[in-house]
Parts: sequence; structure tokens; C-alpha cells
Amino acid sequence: MNKQVEIQDLGSRDYKEVWDYQEELFKGILDIKVRNRREDTAIATPNYFLFVEHPHVYTLGKSGDMQNMLLSEEQLEKKGASFYKINRGGDITYHGPGQIVGYPILDLDNFFTDIHKYLRFLEEVIILTLTEYGLKASRSEGETGVWLDVGTPFARKICAMGVRASRWVTMHGFALNVNADLGYFDHIIPCGIRGKAVTSLNVELGKREVDPEEVKEKIRNHFSRLFEARLVRSSGVLSEK
Repeated sequence: MNKQVEIQDLGSRDYKEVWDYQEELFKGILDIKVRNRREDTAIATPNYFLFVEHPHVYTLGKSGDMQNMLLSEEQLEKKGASFYKINRGGDITYHGPGQIVGYPILDLDNFFTDIHKYLRFLEEVIILTLTEYGLKASRSEGETGVWLDVGTPFARKICAMGVRASRWVTMHGFALNVNADLGYFDHIIPCGIRGKAVTSLNVELGKREVDPEEVKEKIRNHFSRLFEARLVRSSGVLSEK
């Protein structure tokens, strides 16, 4: 079991570019697993955790409903936003400047083979991170992601999640609103859930801006502890361009 996870911070990158990169890493892990099974070998599979910030983009999961996208193609263009139908679970969500997006590409055979537990651990990483800022975050029953004031009329989502897994290899992940422009959420029904608000860490803290590097460091620490992973930093292929 290889519990080493390579951390790559890709900076600000186009969504499709990073999606293709995820697919490349994802396929590389799957190829090793297939070869190990076919040739009865035991080559260790790598694990990755990508941090990135995307330009304005809306993505619709494979089980999503197009009616939750409230803008036409022409309106999207005017907003400077792109749109993709993708192969993760979940409905529609928004990514943009001021978000910390995390894509763990893990072979869960190195950790535990339980997708439900994996999602709960990802949520817990964010919950513990927000706790360090004095916020009481939690899960909302029947809804993925991380929320504030669950069970009240003021419930609001601060982190969206959606993953894909095949042969226990994961991709996609979470989007935590840190200094996000919440106006972009007005153009969708976030995650297909009507009547629920969206928020951002800087709004909750009453600050103009929160240091994203500080938030990422907290995420890394909690991820390392929960997954019992050894994190190593790497510049990554994309960040070298």
C-alpha cells in the first residue's frame, strides 16, 4: 500500500485543461492496476492531490438536469463563463476565481475501499478546516458537500463536492468558496437544490479577503491526518508551462 500523495498546486488553469490532466493521471493509475492483475505483479500505484483555481465555468454532472443552468449559451459568453457536461456525480456547480478547488486522484486500494467513507472524509477535511476559522460547518442529510446552519432557514452551502471512481481510483473532488464572487451562483440552481443559499469564507468572516495559501495548508494538514497519508510536493506537469 502506497500512502504517499503527490501535492500539485496548478495555480489558475482552464477547466478543460485540468480535466484532461486529471484523466491522464487517472488512466495512468488504472493502467498500473490492470497490468498488476494481468501479469501478477505488485507495482505501487501513485496518488495525487491537485489544487487549482479555474476561470468562471459551470459544470454539469452525469446525473444533472440542464434546467438547473439558467443562462443561454449567448449569456454565458457575455458573462465570460464556459460550460461543460462532465463525468462526475452530482448536478450543476460553479467554479471561478476565489475558490479553492481540490482534485484528489487516489487509488483507494492504498487507503480503504469505501466510496461512502471517502466522501465523508473529504467533507470532514473541509469541516475541520472551517472549524479553525471559528465556523461550525456540517453535512446536510441527503446532500453532499459542506454547509453552515443546517436545519435552519439560514442553511447555506460553502463547499460543493462531486467525484468519479472506477476500480477504486478517484477523480474530481471539491470546490471551497474562499473569496468567491457569489453573484455567479445566481445563474444556476446549485447542485439542483432550490431554496438554499451559497456562501463564502470571507463573507462569513466579515473580511475582504482570506489568505488562500493559509486555507490550503489547513486542508493539507487535515487530509494528511484523516487519510494517514504522507504528502510530498511536486510542481506537476501543468505548472511548469
